Amino acid sequence: MRGVVDLLKKKSLFFIFALLLFVIVGCTSNNSTTEEPAESGDDATTEVDKSPITYTYFDAGSAGNDIETNQTRIGKIFEEETGVNFRIEHLVGDMNTKIGTMIASGQYPDLLSPDAAIDKVLDAGAFIPLNDLLEEHGPNLLEAYGPHLDAMKKEDGNIYYLPFSVTKDYIPNPNIDQGAFWIQRGVLKEFGYPEVKTLDQYMDLIEQYEAKYPQIDGGNTIGFTALTYDWRFFAFSNTPMHLAGYPNDGEVIVDMETHEAKVYANSDYAKRYLKKLNDLNAKGLFDREAFVANYDEYLAKLASGRVLGFFDYGWQVNQALVNLQDAGDDDRRFVALPITFDENIKDQYLDPNSFITNRGVGITVSAKNPERIIQYWDNMIKEENQRLIMWGFEGEHYEVDDNGRFYRTAEQIEQVAKTEYQEELGMAYFDWSWPRLNGTFSDGNAVEPRRQAEVARAAYTDGDKVLLEKYNIEVFADLFAEPEERPWYPTWSANVEQGSPTDLFAQKAGDLKRKYYPMIVLASPDEFESKWEEFVTEYNKLDIEGYEQFFTEVVEKRINNEW
Repeated sequence: MRGVVDLLKKKSLFFIFALLLFVIVGCTSNNSTTEEPAESGDDATTEVDKSPITYTYFDAGSAGNDIETNQTRIGKIFEEETGVNFRIEHLVGDMNTKIGTMIASGQYPDLLSPDAAIDKVLDAGAFIPLNDLLEEHGPNLLEAYGPHLDAMKKEDGNIYYLPFSVTKDYIPNPNIDQGAFWIQRGVLKEFGYPEVKTLDQYMDLIEQYEAKYPQIDGGNTIGFTALTYDWRFFAFSNTPMHLAGYPNDGEVIVDMETHEAKVYANSDYAKRYLKKLNDLNAKGLFDREAFVANYDEYLAKLASGRVLGFFDYGWQVNQALVNLQDAGDDDRRFVALPITFDENIKDQYLDPNSFITNRGVGITVSAKNPERIIQYWDNMIKEENQRLIMWGFEGEHYEVDDNGRFYRTAEQIEQVAKTEYQEELGMAYFDWSWPRLNGTFSDGNAVEPRRQAEVARAAYTDGDKVLLEKYNIEVFADLFAEPEERPWYPTWSANVEQGSPTDLFAQKAGDLKRKYYPMIVLASPDEFESKWEEFVTEYNKLDIEGYEQFFTEVVEKRINNEW
């Protein structure tokens, strides 16, 4: 201090300037860390606090082991880049009960992905607005989500959560992860790999196979089963829509010319499908336990090798598909088929490009320094970090050919396929339920390795290759028609206010389907018509016109880019 006074006494402008410069630079270097400029093109550096901090994150939408992200290899890198770590808890038990307890207590994790209960969280005021935080701390997020920001805003103009993915140049999965009729490969093999296009052809094959092989591996053969448990009932009730040549728009189908939305639960499409299941049941080919089994029991049944066919979405049965592949018997594995009612119907199982706005992750009122979370998201959405999450480390988990295309060797595919390895790396925890990219990177490679044709082909087993050769295709998606452009897709992502007439209709309609559809399928054939008419009578008492009008307006707005 005495030296400083002496310097000031000498009134030397040179030394005063030098001293001040020293103090300013010293304070800056001691109190903050400077990041590189954001990729969005902002020339100014951003001062970011990288001091260690751990936030809590409850993920109600996906299963997994509870973990701290810095215990994973990728999570540790992200912590080094931002100072942020997350303690993740996954759902155990009933989702609505868990979220309801949070709301009742007013105690929330810092970060929350409430899945289907997101409206309840919004109504409780548990999420904070993100608009200003994104403007100040999320240049990369704004760039990624830019075309959809208006769609993400609620009626008050605020953005309260970020949808899980934003897509550029959508690529269908070479191996079907969406809706399809799945059939055991042994059935196709038994009958010389026939073309199977219609529902009648599909069910006839199952019936013929079951007649020849009433038992598989010492247990009774199950002709056809279905998933009806809890909120997953949609996997059963959606089926008529797909058979009629429409993608998954939820409770409605949208006319491609008039753009009118119409319910189909009471339509001839639904009646025709339920009649087919009723006939199967009468022949002993329908799994009567389908209406009482829970999700785990359903997956276990699929993995048993005794089921010949079912309808479901690939992402929902992936665990069972993997278990069957690991068992090593290709004949017991399934293949996805684009089944329709009639041969002249163009299938639309592959999703068109879409943006889902009614699911996402938000920051709650309990979070301190929420800008740290935004900065973490902004860092993880950079392409280099998305490649890390989705592909892993170059040279370890993927290679790059002379044309810049990413691929994996057989050894890398086997290594990365292991759940334990994905968890150790962090892929298993970061590949969903976070803001993320989808479709393609700027270099044309697929964001998700499973959508890269080179990776899909390299992973095919000998049994896969036989099947592909028999049907003269390169990947399994080649069996399916290209999706038609639907700028409104999917209507089920529309923001429906809780307690509104539209919301009440959906609840009542769902309750009626859960009550009557099992009765209709399991009824004796001579009671089918009366049970169906009973359902239609009750269903038609609902405000169908109002519900259809709501979604017709949603379609119109989205066509006009008015989300």
